[in-house]
Amino acid sequence: MAAQVAALAAEAERQFRDGLWDLAAQDAALARKTAEALAEALGAEAAPEPPPVIERLEHLREALAVLALGIARTHGQLAWFLARASTILSPVLSWRSLPADRRQSFGTVVPGPEALADAEGAVRRLQAALLRTAGDAPGLLPRPGTAADGLEPDVTA
Repeated sequence: MAAQVAALAAEAERQFRDGLWDLAAQDAALARKTAEALAEALGAEAAPEPPPVIERLEHLREALAVLALGIARTHGQLAWFLARASTILSPVLSWRSLPADRRQSFGTVVPGPEALADAEGAVRRLQAALLRTAGDAPGLLPRPGTAADGLEPDVTA
C-alpha cells in the first residue's frame, strides 16, 4: 500500500509540475484539513511497542473515514486523488482482529504485522503528500534522496 501511495503522490507531483493541476485555495484548505485529520486518526508513530491489532485497525478505518469525508466535500482532481487513496487503502476493510470461524467472518482476515505496518506507512505517506500539496502546490520538488512524497525511501520494501 505504501508503494502505491508513493506512486500516487508522484503522479500528483507530476501533474503540478506539468501545470495539469492547479489547486484552488478551497481545495488546499481541504487537503490540509484532511492531512491533519489523517495524522490525528493514526496517532503517534514512535511507540515502544505497537498497540493491539484492534486499536491499529480502528485507527486505519478512521483514516478511511477521513478520506471519505474529504471526497464528499470536493470535486475534480482532489476528489479523484482522495478516491484513489481510499481505493489503495480499501483492503483494510476486509481485515479483522477478533477470532472468528471462517463461515462467520464474512470473508475477513486477520492481517499480519507487516500488512498493518504497510497500511500505516501508506497513511503517513498520504498525509505528507497532502500537506505538501496543500502548502506548496504547484511545483514543489522533493529533497534529493527522498521519495516524491517527501518521505525517506522505504528500504525495507
